[in-house]
Amino acid sequence: MSGSFLIKGGKKLQGEITPQGAKNEALQILCAVLLTDEEVRVKNIPDIHDVNRLIEILGDFGVKITKNSNGDYSFKAGAVNFDYMKSEDFKQDGAKLRGSIMLLGPILARYGEAYMPTPGGDKIGRRRLDTHFQGLVELGAEFHYDEKEFFYTLKAKELHGKFILLEEASVTGTANVVMAAVLANGKTRIYNAACEPYLQQLCKMLNRMGANISGIGSNLLTIEGVSSLHGTEHTMLPDMVEIGSWIGLAAMTKSEITIKNVNWSQLGVIPNTFRKLGIQLEQKGDDIYIPAQDNYKIQKFIDGSILTVSDAPWPGFTPDLLSIILVVATQAKGTVLIHQKMFESRLFFVDKLIDMGAQIILCDPHRATVVGLNHEYPLRGTTMISPDIRAGNALLIAALSAEGTSTIHNIEQIDRGYENIDGRLKAIGADIERI
Repeated sequence: MSGSFLIKGGKKLQGEITPQGAKNEALQILCAVLLTDEEVRVKNIPDIHDVNRLIEILGDFGVKITKNSNGDYSFKAGAVNFDYMKSEDFKQDGAKLRGSIMLLGPILARYGEAYMPTPGGDKIGRRRLDTHFQGLVELGAEFHYDEKEFFYTLKAKELHGKFILLEEASVTGTANVVMAAVLANGKTRIYNAACEPYLQQLCKMLNRMGANISGIGSNLLTIEGVSSLHGTEHTMLPDMVEIGSWIGLAAMTKSEITIKNVNWSQLGVIPNTFRKLGIQLEQKGDDIYIPAQDNYKIQKFIDGSILTVSDAPWPGFTPDLLSIILVVATQAKGTVLIHQKMFESRLFFVDKLIDMGAQIILCDPHRATVVGLNHEYPLRGTTMISPDIRAGNALLIAALSAEGTSTIHNIEQIDRGYENIDGRLKAIGADIERI
């Protein structure tokens, strides 16, 4: 369903908002249910398009799915319908969802073969999936790519543990190799492993299922293979990108907001990165309390030079929040350089902000300098199209702070990543309608 948001900006918000379960964790955890024929119960699953698509794909594989309540499902992967994996249906279903790539590791490990369409044709470029396939090939899989059909095939009579150095600390790549290695013969060591909280969650869940993974949270994982895994229960972390978004929202709208149940110990540098922009926030139990502030002033580096905020693999600052930092900086006092190192073209939504009156110099595809307006000149409402999930949320925050009315089209790009976002914003006083 395609639609638009109509937003009347400039209103102060107030109240409590609870982050949804983490989208990026959900995609990994749901693939892991295929590693056992016993029941796995998963709680705090976000009700969003990308996650629901993956649950549907699991259903098509013959996984028995029971919905216990909202966001709480049980999965039992007894007999998997292997023919579905070779079907035209899966070629279409799997290609639409990038997260489906993580089905490869579990299915290969349990059944000895796996198939996968190229996610989204081949716009993704050569490199993006290499880490996944290299890791699985190192464990002993034979890899074949059919260029006519855009179809990958992996086969392995047996997987054998070994030392694997990943060429990039890819989160989904690490997850895929870990899920294959837990059922491989012998010991696997993965160096330059991603160490995101979501990947730690996956490893802890696998250990509860009977896997033997050590080094969790570091970039060197050691996995002693086991012959089979059993069922477990797992609860998803809150989504850190949402938590960062609501911090930015409070600052931009000068609102007093409490973000509930954020799991502080897993937020890394996120709270302090927002503090560098001058935003006051405090820990209250496991909540983040943000007082209403009329102004926030960007800190400089100790030697007086201009602050730079850049992304890096965990425990660095997540690239998914750079667009939020950029929007928040437009109304700060001071200047900041935003440096998007990990992805290209993620900054191209700044022209929308410039249309709204923001002072931004786009230096190149990776860098933007933001000169803050210190809330002296509010952004102006405008009409815009959401280019992707993360920029969509940043534009939403800009619109909520702006003077006048804004329309955001193509909001399925926002719905892909955020559950009932308009309902939750209305509950704290936002004037937002879905049309």
